[in-house]
Amino acid sequence: MQSALRRPSRLFDLTRQFRALSAVASPIHALSERPNHPSTTIRLREYQEECIQSVLSSLEQGHKRLGISLATGSGKTVIFTQLIDRVPPPRQDATQTLILVHRRELVEQAARHCSNAYPSKSIEIEMGNIHASGAADITVASVRSIISGDRMLKFNPRHFKLVLVDEAHHIVASGYMETLRYFGLMEPTEISPALVGVSATLSRFDGLKLGAAIDHIVYHKDYVDMIGEKWLSDVIFTTVQSKADISRVKKGVNGDFQSSDLSRAINTDETNEITVRAWLARAQGRKSTIVFCVDLAHVSGLTHMFRKHGIDGRFVTGDTPRQIRSERLDAFKNGEYPVLLNCGVFTEGTDIPNIDCVLLARPTKSRNLLVQMIGRGMRLHPGKANCHVIDMVASLETGIVTTPTLFGLDPSELVNEVDVDQLKEMRERKELEAQRENFAADTTVEDSSRSRPLNRNISFTDYDSVYDLIDDTSGERHIRGISQLAWVQVEQDRYILSTQGGDFMTIEKASSPHHIYCVRHTPRMLETSAPWSKSPFMRSREIATAETFSDAVHAADTFASEKFPWQFVSKDQSWRKKPATEGQLAFLNKLRDMDAQLTADQITKGKAADMITKIKFGAKGRFGRLEAARKRESRVAEKISQLADMRKREEVKVGPLQG
Repeated sequence: MQSALRRPSRLFDLTRQFRALSAVASPIHALSERPNHPSTTIRLREYQEECIQSVLSSLEQGHKRLGISLATGSGKTVIFTQLIDRVPPPRQDATQTLILVHRRELVEQAARHCSNAYPSKSIEIEMGNIHASGAADITVASVRSIISGDRMLKFNPRHFKLVLVDEAHHIVASGYMETLRYFGLMEPTEISPALVGVSATLSRFDGLKLGAAIDHIVYHKDYVDMIGEKWLSDVIFTTVQSKADISRVKKGVNGDFQSSDLSRAINTDETNEITVRAWLARAQGRKSTIVFCVDLAHVSGLTHMFRKHGIDGRFVTGDTPRQIRSERLDAFKNGEYPVLLNCGVFTEGTDIPNIDCVLLARPTKSRNLLVQMIGRGMRLHPGKANCHVIDMVASLETGIVTTPTLFGLDPSELVNEVDVDQLKEMRERKELEAQRENFAADTTVEDSSRSRPLNRNISFTDYDSVYDLIDDTSGERHIRGISQLAWVQVEQDRYILSTQGGDFMTIEKASSPHHIYCVRHTPRMLETSAPWSKSPFMRSREIATAETFSDAVHAADTFASEKFPWQFVSKDQSWRKKPATEGQLAFLNKLRDMDAQLTADQITKGKAADMITKIKFGAKGRFGRLEAARKRESRVAEKISQLADMRKREEVKVGPLQG
């Protein structure tokens, strides 16, 4: 038995550790001794160097717990490996690096990248039956394994300069927190190792929890920038209205739909046939489609439906034997069959760049899950012109997050108040498109010998580019896609959260050149505190500033959840769905024509509260302009003109960065 305290042997190649991942317990393995120079010179992309410099600059300023937000396909692992050599040690004897991940595939991936980048360093794996010595230059560890028993005790925190966390949106899980506590990163000091967490979805509804592990997000590069600069594949989007009824699907412990309930609602012959017919109509020419399902039963049912229509669809699940899984993945990568179905297997740490179509067959309330699924198709690949994302959208009333909320940006035009008239207009456009798509599907794609008549229409809304998609997003849907609170947009870049007590919070673009968004809280004035004051409010107080809108929303939500009663600020409270009160209707109807008076059966209490908030905070004139705009026949022409201007501005910016 080898001692866990001595320097690891360099007599074994790392590939033996990979073999041992599927074998019985094995001794400690490390890279064999090699010349002390890199095997290849890596030329970093400009944004990758910018990201590394942001990390190093923040460390120089004394910050220890950093987050990096980078889109899937941006080369997060390249940045990982570069940081290992470029982060300075806090002490002469603190030279080791720990890489924490939560899945077997990520362990293998990180170890391979490190072995290629640092052939002279000792690299070990801590996972399952593979035990590291604790003294390697780089240790790649499964969180579940490192916290098991006393396995963590062999690592001396004083010898580590850097702890790297992949898929860092998981970092607040108990296993990660236990590890960070052991390495002195809950309350870091000058001699603590640096913590850098990287994720394509470095955001959570519970921003307070994320802040328990990461103090500063030092770099962000989103999908819009990456696609525009040609670092990721171009993407086109299609949303398909499956009309599956998920209104009674229960919410799970993670806030998303409960899988078993969702599967019963989605995994029906009719919905599965609509899904396959939508793929036939829109993506039959695609070479490599990955399909995300709800659960194992849905995988089975949808795979059967693809095969019934003559499509070679195969599946991989967590229960698929390792050898069969490897064979099916290799065959898919080689283009031997067109459709690969899964549930929860390929949302993270999957590198299949030939994917040119992503079929989202499962609704979700989680923006993070949506980003992870769509990100599977955004990697560049020879011969791949773009990736087609097909989103099977169920009823929007249940709060699902769909592709229009993917990029986390404000819409460019004023379609933010999603009232009855605007919903009718959007529905009419979708119905017209549906008629065209149904005609095309029925006459050019459907195999009448295999298909049966459907009682429901398939409704399509197509987007030719990322910017078309953004154009179809509304202000409320945007912010409420990333927040659980009832934020209301009152101006182009200004959002309000009101409370029953009269306090309110604002998120708006700041005038400071160093921050884009500012979060403020304005308390209501007590009657006894300043009777001479004409204003009903006290002076507002700045809560936070942020460079991105998403970060500002998370900061505001964290403050609001601690400051205000949840039942008054949450967007999902049952009172919001009840009919509007007489007082609300009286207030709103004062501003409406006599032939357009609202009644309690036309508007909910929550919608009425939102409209009143907008009016009280200066949106009355904006309502009038929107009312007039809806009556003008030139609205569509103006919209097309504005869109053409946006595309012209896009063309100026398109192209790879000069490096």
